[in-house]
Order: sequence, then structure tokens, then C-alpha cells
Amino acid sequence: MKVAIIGAGIAGLAAAYDVLNAGHEVTLFEASDRPGGLAGGFQDERWQWPLEKFYHHLFKSDKAIIKLVDEIGFSDKLFFPRPTTSVIINGRIEPFDSPLRWFTFSGFNLLDTLRFGMVSAYLRFTTPWRKLEQVTADAWLRRWYGDKIYETVWRPLLIGKFGPHYQEVNMAWMWARVHVRSPRLGYFEGGFQAFVDRLTAVVQQKGGCLRLKAPVQNIQPAAGQVKLQVLGEAYTFDACLATTSPGLLSQLAPTLPAAYLGQLLNLQSMGAVVLTLALTRPFMPDDLTYWLNIPAHTPHKTQSEYPFLALVEHTNYINRQHYGGDHILYCGDYVTPDHPYMTMSKEELQAAFTAALPKINPAFRPEWIRQSWLFREKYAQPVPLLNHSQAIPDIRTPLPGLYFASMSQVYPWDRGTNYAVEIGRRAAAALLQKV
Repeated sequence: MKVAIIGAGIAGLAAAYDVLNAGHEVTLFEASDRPGGLAGGFQDERWQWPLEKFYHHLFKSDKAIIKLVDEIGFSDKLFFPRPTTSVIINGRIEPFDSPLRWFTFSGFNLLDTLRFGMVSAYLRFTTPWRKLEQVTADAWLRRWYGDKIYETVWRPLLIGKFGPHYQEVNMAWMWARVHVRSPRLGYFEGGFQAFVDRLTAVVQQKGGCLRLKAPVQNIQPAAGQVKLQVLGEAYTFDACLATTSPGLLSQLAPTLPAAYLGQLLNLQSMGAVVLTLALTRPFMPDDLTYWLNIPAHTPHKTQSEYPFLALVEHTNYINRQHYGGDHILYCGDYVTPDHPYMTMSKEELQAAFTAALPKINPAFRPEWIRQSWLFREKYAQPVPLLNHSQAIPDIRTPLPGLYFASMSQVYPWDRGTNYAVEIGRRAAAALLQKV
């Protein structure tokens, strides 16, 4: 078969790898100037390693991507440090990433700690997600953890992640977050871009054709085949896998049946905004925290004390010698795709974000900023509503030869590079059944 894959992110590359291994021809069409998608990186001229546009790490339980890493001979470049995750409680930064630290957490008394541990253990070691998707995370967490723990820990996280949708998200999503996480977090020598580059090279060595700056404009059925319009040129393939957002697929393939189009258009998602700062000094006052969850008590940014959901000091996780001695700080947030953050200038957003930094570290001064970068993506976090499993579009679309793989379909798991590999390889397997 001649197979087209739209998108050279992790899912598209993983699918291409499997289709090529099965002996077929593959052409990947990528709209941007480099592969990688949301896992792609950028590099300052002073740095040895590229850095992710959107902060990334792996978990020890991420079997799909770890298996692929091993298959392409890249395991020696993957390592698992043990960084610190903290929260802000009563104006102080406190570690909150292990049972021992739950006992020393000032926001809990002994009964709170025991309750937190018991309910978390239930989520960690059982698999009731099909029942949990029938209730909202807001209702379930409040009932079983209690109002105090819910208001202290879970509600701020739900608001930060889902904004105005935080009371609509189902509990299966939260179960998946607790169920598979590990304290050690994986990273690649050379960053995730190094993994992308290796996977891309392997795909090309196997005969895959990568077309960069080649946005697909239209997908049409053509006598049992699939016809693509790319930069005004027409191409015909035996099969096509689209790894785009649901909204973009609905625009590219308007002849999809109304029922399938409706499924695509009904899927909701959040956008991501990440301002990355290269600082001349460390930011976290404890000089240890990698990930700092920021308390949020309202989804309205203008009414919040902090204008973002997380601060991630990457160089408290990965040695700053790889970044020319810079201290790398991500200021990250999830917002609705139509939020003002998605259109504000870099200068406006940087002014808003950095104005909040002295509340966390009073010593911070804007003069610490050597350089800054802003990255945004409208489709970055699916919003799984009640009974979401029934709303997921099938990988096999109703158009013959057209397949679809997106982060909205990895449910109940959360989006991420591991599940991009999993959905890409699952889509490739479905496509290969066409043979």
C-alpha cells in the first residue's frame, strides 16, 4: 500500500514506523518546519541541548514509549531522575510528592493524611474507571476525600487544568492520573527533540518520505482510495492516517458522515500557553522544586492571585550545564482556545506572568531574565466529560481508507508522549488490517 500520514508528531512517526516495518510505502505530511508536534523543541545559541516548547517528562510506567525507545536503539539516552514536586500552602512552598511528605504537609492533620493515603491507594491499585466515568471528579473527590482535602489539593488542580470545565470532567480522568504516575521522571539526553530526531531518522532509513512545510488542505474519498490536496497538488493513496486535532479533521474532510463529524465537533479541549524564561539566577527559593502547583480558587484569571497554573524550573530536574548555565523556568497554563492569552502579545503576557513571580520568590527581579520565549497551542488538553468513552470517534472513520488518531482517543489515559505512541501504533494496526 501507499499510505499517507498527516502530522509528524509522535503519533504519526510511531504509526509510520509500524507501517514501514510491514512493508508498505509511507509519506508523512507535516505543516511545520520540523517533526515532533507538541514534543518538539527549540534551542538557544548558548545551549548544548534543545528544550521542549511545552514541558515534558516520562513516567516509569510509560511502557509504550519505553518499548519504542528500546526498539530504535535509544534506551541508553533515557534516564530517570527523582525531582521534587511541591505546592503552595498558606503562602509557603512545601514538597508534596510522597507518603512521607504527606505526613509533614502543614495543610493536613494526621486524620487528613490517613484519609488522603487510603483513598489515593484505592485509585492507585484498583481499576474501576468505567464506573468512575459516570460521575464528575468534582463530586467524587469531594465525597471521598472530604471538603478540606478537596479544597486544599484537588479543586485547585482541576481549576488549573480545566478552567471553566472543572466541574464537568469525569472521575476516570483523575483515576488515570493517580493510577500510573511514578516519582522518578524520565528524560532524554539531548531532550525529547533528540528522541524525535532518532525516530525520524529510523523512519527515513526504512524508506519513509517526510514532507515538511506541507499542510494538507483537503481529504476526499476516491474510488476506494483517499485523495489529498497538499499545497495545491493532488495525491492519491491507498490509506491515510490523520493525526490532527478533531476540529482540523472536520475541516479537512467535510464529506465525513454527519454523525462522525458531530462526534469530532462535540469533543472539547483546552489550549496551552507556556512562557519560558532563561534566568541568570535560580528561581525557586528552596532551590529544589522542579514542579510547583499553583493554587487556583476560580477559573477566572483576572480574579486569581496567580495568572498561571504551574511553575516548572527545568534546571532543578536537568543539569543547567546543558543550557549554558541558564536557569530555565516555565510559566505554564491551560486556557480555553478563545481565551485572551491565546492572542495577547508576548510582551503583554510576560508582563502579566512575571508580575506574579515576586509573590512566590520576593527576591525575583525582571533583570534576572536573560531571554524569553512564548509558545501556544489551541489543542493541548482534551476535556473528558461524563461517559466520555461513548463519545470517542472510532480510529476507522466512515470514509474508506481514512483513519484518525488523536489525544482525544487515548482516554481514559491522559495526553502525553507515551499515549501518542500507543494511539499511533494502534491506528497503524487498524490500518494494516486493510491489507
